[in-house]
Amino acid sequence: MSTTELLKGAAELFPDEVVTQAHVRHFDLPAGAGRFALITLDNGFDHTKPTTLGPQSLANLNTAIDQVEKEAADGEIVGVGVTGKPFIFAVGADLKGVELLKSHEHALAIGKGGHDVFKRLSGLAVPTFAYYNGASMGGGVEVGLHCTYRTVSASLPAFSLPEVFLGLVPGWGGCTILPNLIGADRAVSVIIENSLNQNKQLKGGQVYDLGIADALFEGADFLEQSLAWTASVLKGEITVERPEVDRGEAWDQAVGRGRFIADSKVHGAAPAAYRALDIIAAAKNGDLQQGFDAEDQALADLIMGGELRAGIYAFNLVQKRGKRPAGAPDKSLARPVTKVGVVGAGLMASQLALLFARRLEVPVVLTDIDQERVDKGVGYVHGEIDKLLLKGRVNQDKANRLKALVTGVLDKAEGFADADFIIEAVFEEMGVKQKVFAEVEAVAPAHAILATNTSSLSVSEMASKLKHPERVVGFHFFNPVAVLPLLEIVRGEKTDDASLATAFAVAKKLKKTAVLCKDAPAFVVNRILTRFMGEVQNVIDEGTPVEVAEKAVEPLGLPMSPLVLLELVGPAIGLHVSETLHGAFPDRFKVSPNLKAVVEAGKRGFYVYDSGKPELDPEVAALLKQGDTVLTEEQVRARVLEAVAQEIGLMLDEGVVAEAQDVDLCLITGAGWPFHLGGITPYLDREGVSERVNGKRFLEPGVASVPA
Repeated sequence: MSTTELLKGAAELFPDEVVTQAHVRHFDLPAGAGRFALITLDNGFDHTKPTTLGPQSLANLNTAIDQVEKEAADGEIVGVGVTGKPFIFAVGADLKGVELLKSHEHALAIGKGGHDVFKRLSGLAVPTFAYYNGASMGGGVEVGLHCTYRTVSASLPAFSLPEVFLGLVPGWGGCTILPNLIGADRAVSVIIENSLNQNKQLKGGQVYDLGIADALFEGADFLEQSLAWTASVLKGEITVERPEVDRGEAWDQAVGRGRFIADSKVHGAAPAAYRALDIIAAAKNGDLQQGFDAEDQALADLIMGGELRAGIYAFNLVQKRGKRPAGAPDKSLARPVTKVGVVGAGLMASQLALLFARRLEVPVVLTDIDQERVDKGVGYVHGEIDKLLLKGRVNQDKANRLKALVTGVLDKAEGFADADFIIEAVFEEMGVKQKVFAEVEAVAPAHAILATNTSSLSVSEMASKLKHPERVVGFHFFNPVAVLPLLEIVRGEKTDDASLATAFAVAKKLKKTAVLCKDAPAFVVNRILTRFMGEVQNVIDEGTPVEVAEKAVEPLGLPMSPLVLLELVGPAIGLHVSETLHGAFPDRFKVSPNLKAVVEAGKRGFYVYDSGKPELDPEVAALLKQGDTVLTEEQVRARVLEAVAQEIGLMLDEGVVAEAQDVDLCLITGAGWPFHLGGITPYLDREGVSERVNGKRFLEPGVASVPA
C-alpha cells in the first residue's frame, strides 16, 4: 500500500483532526548560496493552538515533500528546510484520534505512515534542515531528527519526547535516530528519564548542549540567523562536526541505567519504558530501518493497550478538567483579594505565605503565638526568595518586592483588619481551629474569606460556632506546597457561592488544580490513601511480613511504597487521619496498634537507610505484634484494591466529588499517582476489580480503555 493510500485510510479514523498544513515557499539564500525551499507547518492563525500531526496533516506534509523532491532532483533547489508557525514547531501526534483506533492493523498504519513521510526528508537529493523555532514535542521533534541538520531557538520553552510518560514510545524515529545521533546515555535521559520525571521539558540551550541541534540562535531573529547559517553550511564555510557515538560497553551501560530508572519509577508495571529501551538497545548496530520496524510494532501494541488510553485520559484530566473545575460557581461572584492573612508561622503556613506572595503579589501577613515563631516563619519565606534569586528565577528587584510583601505580627487585629482572604494552618485539632476562627472573625472585615487548610476535619463543624459560617471554606493544599498542584476546595454546609467563587478564583491565580469536594471526612486524597495504606497495615498486623505487603502493590507502579509514603507524611499524621476516619467509618477504617506503637516510640518511619536502601528498622521490628495470618502478594494486592474500589464507590455515592474523573484528577495531582494508571479508576476497571466489588465499572467502556 502506498503512503498516500495508507494515510487516506487512517484519516477516516480521525474525524476531529485539527489539520496542519505544510506550506512551501522559495527564496534565494544569503551570500548567493542558491535557491531554497522552506516547508512551514501551520494549523491556523491562533499561535497559542499547538500544531499536531494526524493522518491528514502527515498527508499534507507528504504532498509538500512530493513538490520539493522533484525540485531537488531537477537541481532547482540546493536545500530544504522545515519550521513551524511563530512560537510552535509541532507537538506531535494527534492523540484525540489515537483513542478511537480499534484494531492493531489501524494502529500499525499510524506508525508506518509517519515513518514513510519523515524518511523522505532524509532521502532527498539535497541536504535538509529543521529549524526548531518553538515548542517541539514527540513527532515534532522526530520530524527534525530525520533532517540532515538542526538549529534551535534559545527562547524555545519546551522540547521533549513525552511518549513514555503517556504509555507510548517515540515511534517515528525517536528511539532509533536519537541514540545514533547523541549517544545512548543522552538518549536515555531524554526518552526515559525526563519522560518519567513528570515529562520534564528541555529549553533551547539544553537541546543544543545535548547535541540534538547543531546551532543555537536567539529567538528574535531565529529564522534569519538559521538561514544565514544554512547558507554557510551549503557553501562549505561551516562544517558540522559531531562527536563519534560510543557503540561499545557505554551503550549497554546506558540501557542498563534506563532499566534502573524505569524499575524505580514504574516497577515493571507499565510496558512503554521497557519497549523503548529494547529499541534503543537494538539501535546499537546502526540499522535504522530495523529500528523503524520495531518502533512500528511497539506503537501498534501500545496503542491497543490500556496504558496509553489511561495515559491520554490522565493527560486530558490535567489539561482540561483541571482547568475547568466541575461544580465551580459563576466566577463573576468572586470578590477581589488584595491582602492575605495566614494564621500560623510553621513550615506549612510559611510555604503558603510564599506561594500567595509569589502568585498573587499582594501583602501577606503571618501571625503566631509568639514573636520567635513569627520571625522564623517570615525568615523562612525571605530565605526561599533568596534561593529563587540565586537560581535566577527572580531578579533583585522582584526579590526585594516579594520580601516586602511578607510580614509578621502577633496581633491578629493589626494584621487582619484589612485582609480579604485569611487561611489558617495551625494544629489539626477541632477545638484549636474553632478558637482560631472565632478570634479571626472578631477582627476580620465582614467580606473576608476564612479558609482552613485542614486535611481531614469537618469544615462545617469548624464554622458552626461563628456568626457568619457562610464565609468559611476548605482550602486543602498538599505538601510540598510548591510542587503538588492539587487544591481540594471544600464546601461546608453553609458556605455561600460568593465565598466559594472567591476560593476558586484564588486557586486559579495560585496556578493550582482545584477540585470541589463535599465536606466529608478526609475529603478525597487522604480518605483514599488512608484506606489504601490502612489495608496494607491491616495485613501486616494480621501476620503478613512487611516486605511481602509492600511488594504486593509494586505492580501498580506507584511513586513510592505505602510505608515510605507514611514516612514522608509522618506516622503521627497518618495515625491522626486514621483515627479521624475510624471515628467516622469504624467498620472500614481501623486504628493499627502497630502504627500507634511506632508513633508512641517516637519513630519517624518503619525503615532505616544505613545500607543505602530501605530496610526494616530493628527497633520497629521489635515493636511489631503480628497475628498468624500470612497472605501471598497476590492476596494482599487483591484485598488492597478491593478496599480502594469499595471506598471510591461509597465516596461517589455520597457525592464527595462529582464523578470518578475527579477522584483520578485528585490522585494524579495530589498524590503523584502515575499517568499510566489514569489515577486509579481505569486500572480498577481494567483489572475487573470495579465490577467485582461494586457490580459496575467506574468509567464507560472506551473511556481510558480500548473501544468495544
